[in-house]
Amino acid sequence: MSPRVLPERPLPGHAVCLDLRGTSGPHDPDAAVRAALDAPQPGGERRFLVVDEADRLVAHQLLYERLSSYGPAHIVCLAVGSREQRSLRRTLTLRPPAAGVLWVFDTAEDGVPSEAVLRPLVDVLSTPEVFDAALSALGAVVHGVAVPAVRVLEHDLTDEARARAWRQAVEGLTGPDVPAGAASTEQVPAALAPLLDEGVPRALSDHRWLPLHGRAGIRLAACDEAVGDAVDGYHRVRGAAGLLTGAGRAVDLPGDIERVTGELERFRAAVAEAFAAAGGSRITAEHRGVLRDRGIELPELPREISRAGIVPALRDHTHELIGRGLPLRSVAARLAALSARTEPVGSAARLAELDAVCGPERLRRLGARHPFTAGGSRPAAFALTGLLALIAGVWPLLGWVLGPAVGVLAAGLAHLMLRRRPNRSPDGRIDGGGATGAAPRLLGGVLGGLAGAGLGLFLGLPPWAGAVALAVSLTAVVLLALRDWSRAVDDWWARADPEEAWRILREIQTLVVTTAVHDWLFAEVRHHCSAGAGAVARLLRDLAGTADAHGQPYGQGQPYGEGRPYGDGEPYGDGFAWGPSPAAPDTGGRARADAPPGPDGGTASWSWEDWDQAEDDVWSDMDEEPAPARTAPPPRPASPTPAAPPYASGPSGRGPAGPVGGPSSVPAPAWLERRYGDGGPLLVDTLVADLVAGTLLILDQCWAGVERDPGVLSSAVHERRIAELLDETRLRLERDVAASPPPRYDGLRGPEALSGLGPLTDRSDRPDAARLTGVAPDAVARLLLSDDDPGRTVALCGPEHLRLLSHDPIAARQVRFVPEAMRRGAAGDDVWRGTAEDVVWTGAGRHAGILRLVPLRADVVHTVRAEEAEET
Repeated sequence: MSPRVLPERPLPGHAVCLDLRGTSGPHDPDAAVRAALDAPQPGGERRFLVVDEADRLVAHQLLYERLSSYGPAHIVCLAVGSREQRSLRRTLTLRPPAAGVLWVFDTAEDGVPSEAVLRPLVDVLSTPEVFDAALSALGAVVHGVAVPAVRVLEHDLTDEARARAWRQAVEGLTGPDVPAGAASTEQVPAALAPLLDEGVPRALSDHRWLPLHGRAGIRLAACDEAVGDAVDGYHRVRGAAGLLTGAGRAVDLPGDIERVTGELERFRAAVAEAFAAAGGSRITAEHRGVLRDRGIELPELPREISRAGIVPALRDHTHELIGRGLPLRSVAARLAALSARTEPVGSAARLAELDAVCGPERLRRLGARHPFTAGGSRPAAFALTGLLALIAGVWPLLGWVLGPAVGVLAAGLAHLMLRRRPNRSPDGRIDGGGATGAAPRLLGGVLGGLAGAGLGLFLGLPPWAGAVALAVSLTAVVLLALRDWSRAVDDWWARADPEEAWRILREIQTLVVTTAVHDWLFAEVRHHCSAGAGAVARLLRDLAGTADAHGQPYGQGQPYGEGRPYGDGEPYGDGFAWGPSPAAPDTGGRARADAPPGPDGGTASWSWEDWDQAEDDVWSDMDEEPAPARTAPPPRPASPTPAAPPYASGPSGRGPAGPVGGPSSVPAPAWLERRYGDGGPLLVDTLVADLVAGTLLILDQCWAGVERDPGVLSSAVHERRIAELLDETRLRLERDVAASPPPRYDGLRGPEALSGLGPLTDRSDRPDAARLTGVAPDAVARLLLSDDDPGRTVALCGPEHLRLLSHDPIAARQVRFVPEAMRRGAAGDDVWRGTAEDVVWTGAGRHAGILRLVPLRADVVHTVRAEEAEET
């Protein structure tokens, strides 16, 4: 007995397989039955495919009864008989309609282990659709016992293609390590955007953060008032009234600026004290009281920002990133950036920003004393005043007095500007100094006036012309003095810039509001978001690392059986593996029709015409071996392998058979034809989509823990789940090249969150097998033509067993089976025209073919009752 004919574990939805061909140790039949009963089977359907020795069916009666002891069960027994066996004894438990027996004789082919015949047959019969069809067909034959005659095509990948596809799929899931980058409001859901943009929610836009009665509010009002007083004084000083009248005498602009600087410094100190007092990253009721004492009033958290909405938003953001095709490490990097961006650092960290807004240097610059300068450049003042005095001096005779008088007037106005300069306090306590250019004006006026008087004597202008010239000159002197005064005051005010205090106040207020919202009010929410995003990022990195470690591709030369769900890793027998075998001839993956069995054994290609060639007394003596002359004729050769389609080729140009050293290098039974491809165009994408869908389901289990406490989120459980996901996906890759969808998972905690990820989570719409394997289905379609030709199948018995079979040609039953993936998608339905209507379309598997159930003679099968079994 060899356990290598059975799957390592029950496949989802498939019949539970067990082997009773043992007596003790690891192959104890009782243990096999217990394990089969413990295997889960969905939908209440209990199917068991039992491999047993044909001469021990009665001895194992209690074991078969135990399989049915927990409710109705369907059993198909694959009874392996010896070459000398000529009758079959079975119990009532193995009768239709709940059970049936397929009698397979232990024949041998050259170079093909005996177990190699059973393993693909177990694969075919364990498929639920084929199992049910075979059991139904057994119910229609005599005694529910038949000898199978089969012809099977196997579509699969070469080892190299499988390893390459698996490696690329795991890399597509995990991705390379990438830097975290920076998170922005445009990249996150609306619920998380307020935590990033440092804005103020609309619900808090009208809130008064610094009440007027509070300490900080009082300092703010005093500073604002001081700036307002300075601005009022500036407007009173800069006009003609400030220079020519006493309106500006009571204005103390230097004192007002000094007061602005002091109040601003005190307001800044109050804010800094509040930042330092509530500098923690988590605000408490005690902190609220401390802030209230310092004049900062915090409102209640608005409804649109709540802790309860953070994890759903993180889940949607994670799903959106995965849905865009980003690998796990890229998603983890973006979540890590989000975690770093939303991590609360406390208001104490804002002190540096406060210093940048209103630091000592800025306060010093605001309180600095700036000199007052008026009149422009001194040469220009000298020339301009001289020109005006010359114009006034052209009045004959009077010009000798009026010309220099204009210069004196210009110098007097300049001196008046110096005395009433705005950077000097009325009491002289604060004086920034200044210069107005009175001396150049005086000198220029006197010289110009004398020159004008001399010119007036030469010209002899009438008196009215002199009067007009005097009026123009005086007016120009006064207007130019007023212009110089206003420009000088404006220039000094711009250099002193007391209004900058208002800008500083606004910046401090903005900083206070930002700090109050994001460092105090949103502290709990930001902490929850940062911790949750960081926990999910670490989980995704751990899952990617586990996937990289657990999903290592098949190594070069590694037997394909290793990692397959087949016993000890060798699916067919001792020394048999799907990898390179130096002792195994290269069959090219085609059926071994060119090696007919010998006369004493082997698998016979059987047809109803064989009965016409047998002698009339073929049933006379069932205990004797048939004479060599009476053996069945050599089997018909298997149908030739069709020419490979353009996209069904192996890497070494060997067509669908596959390369030397691949799975096709292992000999196959005569009834099994293998066709291997190099992988279709959608294979890797399908595997990646399956892995991503499974990862989403794994993440669905973690959000409750993130909501509860992100800090204690354990990765071990989820790493085990992704290891199971990788095992399950690799199992489907090995079983049917991932043509069957992943098992349905009905335990979603938040199914509405995955509703927008239908293309990822709903994998029922699969690509066809041709686009997964790269092997066209035309050979399968030709095998399943509607004409009923018994010669297309190979009976699993030797020529000496043909006389045990029924001679009624219409008594046999036939099951045609094809995986659904071979006819859907791009392959279309054209190639299936002309096939039989009774084809059983299976949901999974890589085998397609015909299973013909040939009944036995009525006197070959004996049904043993319980009492007879005990006597036996």
